[in-house]
Amino acid sequence: MTAFRAACVQTRASDDVAENIRAVSELVRDAAARGAHFIATPENTNLMAANAAAKLARSFPEDEDPSIPAYAALARELNVWLSIGSLAIRLDTEKTANRSYLFAPDGKIAARYSKIHLFDVEVADGESYRESATVTGGGAAVLADTPWGRLGLTICYDMRFPALYRKLAQAGAFAFTVPSAFTVPTGMAHWHVLLRARAVENGAFVIAAAQGGTHAGNRRTYGHSLIVGPWGEILAEAPGDTPGVIVADIDPAQSAAARARLPSLTHDRPFQGPDC
Repeated sequence: MTAFRAACVQTRASDDVAENIRAVSELVRDAAARGAHFIATPENTNLMAANAAAKLARSFPEDEDPSIPAYAALARELNVWLSIGSLAIRLDTEKTANRSYLFAPDGKIAARYSKIHLFDVEVADGESYRESATVTGGGAAVLADTPWGRLGLTICYDMRFPALYRKLAQAGAFAFTVPSAFTVPTGMAHWHVLLRARAVENGAFVIAAAQGGTHAGNRRTYGHSLIVGPWGEILAEAPGDTPGVIVADIDPAQSAAARARLPSLTHDRPFQGPDC
């Protein structure tokens, strides 16, 4: 339960997997040079394609994806815990998984998590997303054991489902990763308040690396990567949508202190209704 330095790498992924690996690796090295022991990247770290067909064409099965050995080697080289927010992993000719990977400092995969809640939303002015059309959702919450305590893995749209975070916190998570590729309209309205709420409700740190800027197909993402403390305080924030690195010092004891100060995780009560 010692303190450590965490970093969020904010990227602007393209539809070129090899170029994304190069750009992300450079930023991860920068984060390690700034003293980070835990480094998180955004959702869609390996690929932001113009459309569903392009995503399927450029994605790989897990055992063939070049991102996985590249990031395993990088974690081992830098001796860091590396949370790759998510990769598009091809499952078959029609679907991918939106899957997060946590690499330990020895380069081994310490945990995998496939995004449970899929983004099927009409955002604004005809901007719509149907993630479920090309992605198979996961069905299991995931905790990972780290030297600092238990970490809950989530992805982007998951943040709108507080029951997931409560389950993770009650199972011992002192921090959550929330890698994201948030739209600009929803980001402006909800990004900060949702992440701070998940931190406050659970007395947990939130480490939310984000995509930022304009991608293939003119998709725009909000940026503003955040690290939030267990009392809801913003510890670090990327100033906009530009690629870069933010860092913050994390003391897991602060999570325990917040939960002792406001022990709502122990106050759940059964109740009846309403009937659905």
